[in-house]
This record gives sequence, structure tokens and C-alpha cells, in this order.
Amino acid sequence: MTRRIATSITAALIFVFTSALTAQSAKNLSGADTPKLLPGLDTRLIDTTADPCVDFFQYACGNFSKLYPIPPDRSSFGTGAMIYEYTENVLHTMLEKAAASGAGRTANEQKIGDYYASCMDTDAIERKALTPLQRDLDRIAALKSKDELPELLGHFQLINVNAFLGFGEQQDFKDARKQIAVVDQGGLGLPERDYYFRTGDAAEKTRAQYVQHITNTLKLLGEPEAEAAGDAKKIMELETALAKVSLDITSRRDPKSVYHMMPVAELASLAPTISWDRFLAASGAPPVTELNVTSQDFFKGLNSVITSTDLATIKTYLRWQLVNSTEGTVLPKALDEESFDFNRHKLGGQPEQRARWKRCVQSTDGAVGEALGQVYVAQEFPASSKEATVQMVRDIESAMEQDLDTIDWMSPETKTRARQKLHAVANKIGYPDHWRDYSRLTIVRGDAFGNAERSAEFENQRQLAKIGKPVDRGEWGMTPPTVDAYYNPSMNDINFPAGILQPPLYDKNATDAENYGHIGGVVGHELTHGFDDQGRQFDGNGNLDEWWTPEDAKKFEEKADCEVREYGNFVAVDDVKINGKLTLGENTADNGGLRLAYIAFLADAKRKSIDLNAKQDGYTPLQQFFLGHGQSWCGETRPEQLRLQVQTDPHSPRKFRVNGVVQNIPEFGQAFGCKTGQPMMPANACRVW
Repeated sequence: MTRRIATSITAALIFVFTSALTAQSAKNLSGADTPKLLPGLDTRLIDTTADPCVDFFQYACGNFSKLYPIPPDRSSFGTGAMIYEYTENVLHTMLEKAAASGAGRTANEQKIGDYYASCMDTDAIERKALTPLQRDLDRIAALKSKDELPELLGHFQLINVNAFLGFGEQQDFKDARKQIAVVDQGGLGLPERDYYFRTGDAAEKTRAQYVQHITNTLKLLGEPEAEAAGDAKKIMELETALAKVSLDITSRRDPKSVYHMMPVAELASLAPTISWDRFLAASGAPPVTELNVTSQDFFKGLNSVITSTDLATIKTYLRWQLVNSTEGTVLPKALDEESFDFNRHKLGGQPEQRARWKRCVQSTDGAVGEALGQVYVAQEFPASSKEATVQMVRDIESAMEQDLDTIDWMSPETKTRARQKLHAVANKIGYPDHWRDYSRLTIVRGDAFGNAERSAEFENQRQLAKIGKPVDRGEWGMTPPTVDAYYNPSMNDINFPAGILQPPLYDKNATDAENYGHIGGVVGHELTHGFDDQGRQFDGNGNLDEWWTPEDAKKFEEKADCEVREYGNFVAVDDVKINGKLTLGENTADNGGLRLAYIAFLADAKRKSIDLNAKQDGYTPLQQFFLGHGQSWCGETRPEQLRLQVQTDPHSPRKFRVNGVVQNIPEFGQAFGCKTGQPMMPANACRVW
């Protein structure tokens, strides 16, 4: 469990799933077939009846969902989910072994094994019922005045309950060498603030379902139905008032919009109803004299909300926030299923809850991820995968340097600064150089709730302790088994966990063309994030600094606006279009990243004397390259999840991460013999990088 401060603009989640890597056995512990990994190019997935020049996603992936339909325990399923499920089985085997091994275990094996075993012990969880929550429920009930809120809210921050607000640490945007305190908007139960205000039948239905969900939860906590229904409406009114003063999700993408350093005394003048000195002391943070207040308007509004809301309603809201923020796997079955019904079924369209063991694997990775990751890497991650990725990263960084020379809209001055930033990018591959020390974390077998809470406190205290200290540039923001990658603008680093470095994204048996189309595009994506609309605002040292000339910045915005309009016209589901501004950074990275991978592959092909006209399995190397990219995104998403994604996620839906990119790369059209004017080869393509 990591601190949920939303001010981090760590830029790029490639897949929006989670963990992954390799398994040896043919059967998993449930007796079912172990999920298989796809090859670098799977011709079975190709729909040969489709025209690649009209709809390349359909051509590259049209048969995927016929072969691999969405399982009932998922709201979407695709290439990345297959990798995730493959790794999930590997981790399952590891955790079952660690849970059963007894006295001979290492310290890490004890922690991961007992955490997992406790999560699986549903009988113990049911016997304890609401008892583990009672201490905090009693503390809420004992509040006699609003003046007593600071200590409770500070404690809540340590256990990941962001009632009213969020508090944590971050790198200083203006001095990336420093770790600072940050206080942020929070307190909402719906996915983001616009859910409280959108019009239309779908939005109104969601709000009604949310109020009913709160009602059901309060009833499970012991309230009579009429009282629960009335309290749910009051909670909705309070959260709506918080939403009114919150920044919207698109505005929060601009780092300048969420960075306002001020003394604690000035924050106290914005929101005097909270004693901030007492709050900070209760949170366990080191002494703080100044901090980043992400949104001054929010804290002014928060002050008004607390002042105008009666104490009884605040106490009811705090009970709701406590339960709503608690992981379902440690709660009694009735509360767990109620949470699933709204958050996964109604919002995401997922028909069935995932198997208990799958959720406990995910929970263990979230709580003690580097302890699990250390065991995982030792067993599963070959040095050859790391070496191949390091070489590809270097090739693609060289491609970006080469590509900078061809950009005619950027001045020599800005190009020089861009090269300086490029040369300063740090590459993290596989796993950290130094593993996290969990020796002070106590994991008790049979205490699922306590383990989760202690893990949250351990991680939050670890992060808060960094305030005022130099930045550890070796730290990772993802666990090693994660099937994902990211770029961090404050660190100026790109990060590729071991989990993502496997088929089909990296396949040692695939052609170079296929690997460059797959993992090469991912590498290029992350590198391009350093120069997208967010990342470009940070210099090579990770500081928020205007290193562009005003003329070049204006030209960049003009180029980027083409992508905003282009993607903003793509219809994702029903009448809902993609938010081109929300997805701009990811779209820029998708487009620029694949172009860089293409340039790097051409250099690789020249170096190895690969014949670009020779066909293999019916495709030239350049066609294989683009098919590799397309098949990275094969899959299908339920309509409810698509709607949720478009309204909350900076990533475009999978279809447009394929078609939206190739239609902007003329070399794709040339490779497949498209004619200018066809959908995948428009006369006027967008290009930022």
C-alpha cells in the first residue's frame, strides 16, 4: 500500500494492469492450465478479412477476443492482462511455498508467506467481523467537537484514509534534490470530481447507485435502513461540496497548477478550522515549516465545508471514509462484496469478483512488494533480459538524439537543452540496486487486517521520514513483478520492472523487428514522456524550469493541439469521446515512442544487414515491426469500463493506442501499401516528436 497523494505527475503507465513474469509448471495450484504467453508475433490474432489501411487494430488483433474472450472476473482483457495472469500464477506458487515452509524461511519469505496466508484465512476474518475497525469507529464516535479533528485526520493519513484531504511527501518541483511535504485535495468516494456534476442519464444513474452503495455499507455497519439512507444523502452532499472546490483531473496534469509552496502559517490562514501543527504532529511527519499546498482554492473551500457541516454529519462521513478506504480482502465478506458490486461491477462492468487467491497475491505485492520482488527476481528474471533491454534503451536514446536533428520547428538553443536532458536520463531496468528493508514491519499470521494496516503505516512513515532529506535517486515506484513501466520527470529516469520484460513484449525468440515494435515502442514511449506537455516543463536535473524559448514553447503547443483535436474526435463508447487534453501526454508518448523505436530498428537492421524487403511468415520486417506494436494492445474492454477509463484515465483506449499512432506515421502506410486519404494514411498527420 503506497501513499495516495495525487500530486505526483510520474508520467506513464503503459499498461493499466499490474504484475508479471514466467512459470515452469503446466498446471497452477488451482489445477487449471497455467496462462500462456503469446509470441512476439501471433498470426492467429490477425484478421485477414480486415484492411490494415482502414482499421489496423482490427487487422492486427481482430481474432484476439474470439480466442481469448474477457473472463467473467475482469472488466477488460488483452495482451497485458495475459502477462499479468501468467505472473500471477508464478507469484501464487511462490507465496504458497513461502506460506507453508515454516522455520526455514528467510525474513522476506516469512513476511510474504504469512501476509498471504492471513489474507487467505477468510474464517479468521469472518470471526473477527468488525472488531478490527472498532478502535477507529470508537475514536470517531468519541469526537466532541471539530477542534478534535486534526489528530484523527493525521492518524487517518497513516492508514491511507484520505478523508477531507491527502498528506504526504514529494520531490520539490523547483529543487529536485529535496523531499518536501505536500498537502492535497481529497475526500471523494467517486472516481474523480466531475462524477458529481456530469449531466445525463448515465451520470445520474451512477450517482444514485453511489448513494445506495453508501446506504448499504452503513447498514452493514449497524445503522437502521432509514437512518443509513438519510446519512448517505448527507455524505453525498458533503462530498459534492468538496468536489465543487476541487481541481478537475485535466487541470491537475499541469505541474504548475499543483505546486504552491507556502509556510505552514499561511496554510493555517487559508483553513483555520484545522490546527495544522497538531495535524502534522499526528501524522508522524518530521518538523515542517513550509509545504506544497497543491490548491489554495480547495483548502479555502475545505474550511467552509467543515465550518458549515454539523459534527454528526462529519462523524458519519468519517465512518464512511474509513470503511471505503479499507481493502476489501481484510473485511467481512458482506462488506467486501458490497464494495465489489459498486466499484467493480457497476462502475467497471466486471461480472464476477476475482478468485480470492488472485486478490491476495495482488494485496501481498502491494503491501510488501520489494520483499516479494526480491524472491521473484532471484527465481525468474534472467540476466539476458536485462542486457537486451539495456541495449535497446541505448539504441532508442541514440534514435532520439538523431531525430532531434530532423525537427525543423525547434531552435538550436532549445535543441541543445533537449540533448542535455536526454543525456541525463537515468535508466532503471529490472529491479532496484538496493532492496527495501522490511525488518521493522511486523507481519502476524492470522491477522489480515492488522497486517494491512501495519504495512500501510510502515510505508507511509517510510515516505514521510524522507521530508527534509536528500532524494534517493535509486528508489523505484513500482515493484519488480509489475507489468508496466514509467517515466518520472522529477527523477528524469525511465523504469522497466522485470515483469514487463517478457513475451510478447520482449521475446528472445522473436525477430528484432517484432521486439522493437513491442518493447521498443514501450521504451520510446517512456523516453518521450520526458518531452511531452508535462515532462518538457522539467529540465535534465528534474527541476520545473522553463528551458524552452518562448517561440519554441508556442510551436510545441501548436503541434500538440493537433493531437488534442485528433484524439478528441475518437468515439470510445456510445456518445463518449476521448478527452484529448487529458490524454495528451500519453498520446504524445505513444506517437513519439513508436517513431523512435522505428528509427532505432532501422539502425539495428543496417548494423545486422537485415533485408527489409525479405518476408518471413508472409510479412516484411517493417510490417512485423508495426504488427508487434499493434499486438501489444490486442484485447477488448467492457463498455462500462471504457466509460470509466475515458472519464478518469490519461491513457487512450487500446484501439486508439494503435490506430491513433500508425495513422500519424507515414512509414506505416508505405509498409502496408496504403494510399493517401485512407483512414490509416491521412493527408495531414499530426506529429509532435
